Amino acid sequence: MTPDDCIFCKIVAGELPATIVDEDERTITFMDINPAVRGHVLVIPRAHSRNLFDVLEEDLAACATASQRIARRMREAFGAEGANILSAAESVAWQTVFHFHIHVIPRNHDDPLKLPWIPAAGDMDEIKAAGAELSRG
Repeated sequence: MTPDDCIFCKIVAGELPATIVDEDERTITFMDINPAVRGHVLVIPRAHSRNLFDVLEEDLAACATASQRIARRMREAFGAEGANILSAAESVAWQTVFHFHIHVIPRNHDDPLKLPWIPAAGDMDEIKAAGAELSRG
């Protein structure tokens, strides 16, 4: 995907509408049009990058800072008790728009959102083996 084909790049360029709630020199935060709960936003870098594997470190840091800023605002505006911060890299991980983005989702105990992953104890030998593989890099 090139920036010419990217829906998020078109939002950055002002070619497509979006409800923008925050922006700075590196990022734009706008309301998700398919919200998990009320107040769900997307934080994107202005510069196109496919996903976490490709985003520039400076843009990643700026998106993390913007995510924190908007999550704090969600606490004030909505009384959010918590927040989910989610990003997907590639379709196998549920990425559907191929421009790096972070979902910031305000959470409350009584909201309807249920995540698909339920944590359960893992095999400690496998956990150690995976950790050893990651430590080599």
